[in-house]
Amino acid sequence: MTGPVVIRLRGKKYQLYRRVPTRYQVVEPRTQINLSLHTDSKSIATDKANTIWAQLIEGWEARLAGDTSDADKRLEAAKELAAVRGFRYLDVGRVAALPLEEVLRRVEAVPSHNGIPDRHEATATLGGAPGAKITVSGALEIYWKLTTDKVLGKSPDQLRRWKNPRIKAIKNFISVIGDVVINDISADNMLDFREWWMHRIQNDGLTANAANKDLVHLSGILKTVNTMKRLNLVLPLSDLSFKQSEAGKRPPFSKEWIKEKLLAPDAMSGLNREAHAIVLAMINTGARPSELAALTPECIKLEADVPHISIEAVGRHLKSRNAKRVIPLLGVSLDALREFPLGFPRYRGSSASLSATVNKFLRDNTLMETEKHTLYGLHHSFEDQAREQQILRQLNNYDGNPCACAKYKQSKFRELSWTFLIS
Repeated sequence: MTGPVVIRLRGKKYQLYRRVPTRYQVVEPRTQINLSLHTDSKSIATDKANTIWAQLIEGWEARLAGDTSDADKRLEAAKELAAVRGFRYLDVGRVAALPLEEVLRRVEAVPSHNGIPDRHEATATLGGAPGAKITVSGALEIYWKLTTDKVLGKSPDQLRRWKNPRIKAIKNFISVIGDVVINDISADNMLDFREWWMHRIQNDGLTANAANKDLVHLSGILKTVNTMKRLNLVLPLSDLSFKQSEAGKRPPFSKEWIKEKLLAPDAMSGLNREAHAIVLAMINTGARPSELAALTPECIKLEADVPHISIEAVGRHLKSRNAKRVIPLLGVSLDALREFPLGFPRYRGSSASLSATVNKFLRDNTLMETEKHTLYGLHHSFEDQAREQQILRQLNNYDGNPCACAKYKQSKFRELSWTFLIS
């Protein structure tokens, strides 16, 4: 395999002569390669011989890769060998649909030995490689590898929260239908899964929103794998979602409830100090729990003319490209950040535990305005108040568009800040 390629003059034309290396004898029936180089020039013949030998080696390596029981590896090997031979790998059905001239060109490219077509070459050029049998659980593992671009910049906590609902959707589907091969997923399977969710909505108090999230994540995983792995499957994933109602939206806390209940003396004295401070910080900023938990000392500007926090992508991924913004600090929110000028290290890497801790405390102490309320409702409270006062646009579409504070004089910024003050 490492020795020189031998060329010999036969008549007026040079030929390539070389023994097939032992490594490739399991996939090459010939023991000796004798090929005409169609030239009487020794230098040209030498160049052509080296090129042809390199192509032979490449083809044999592809055949070796395909000489396996692993269907996925066989398919990849067939694609590689087809490329070496100058073709794009297509499955049998797509080859059959090609123009007759192209089909014949592929057939003629398959070498025969003693009248028997080489099976590796035929598989590569005519599309005989069996597709890999990807199960639903296997599709999820492939999905992680295909979507690395989607998790760039996410913190470990964000990555966990991004993965968990997708893992849950797959587990739910498998619990109902089984870990089937995705090629075999039928419309009946999807309707059965939808009916399972319908039963949970009607009998277990779950929401249409929860069901739709499962369906969206399941569909996203299967569609991505189908597209990126070029499986060309027709998956029955449409028209499955449930109609959502306003009941599924997390409601905002009323201004009165915040003042009379959440801010009542000793109302939250049993909550740990960092979690309590984050709740207070939400009241006059409307920042999300995860945004406050992720604050670093550099993002907390208490000495500025107008004290404020800066929501930035520091070690984490922002919810949207417009989520970067500056939020003024006033009242109880300012007091909370003064107590924790370095941020909230206890929850910096785990905002989910923050929400769980606060939600449990508020429920256990009858501080939730209704059963449907959650901590996140404070974010909506601020949002709704801003809309009602029609100044959301003035503050650069707060919570949606960047806050370009340079556009405003400090006096205007301060004026808008006070408009949001609850306490």
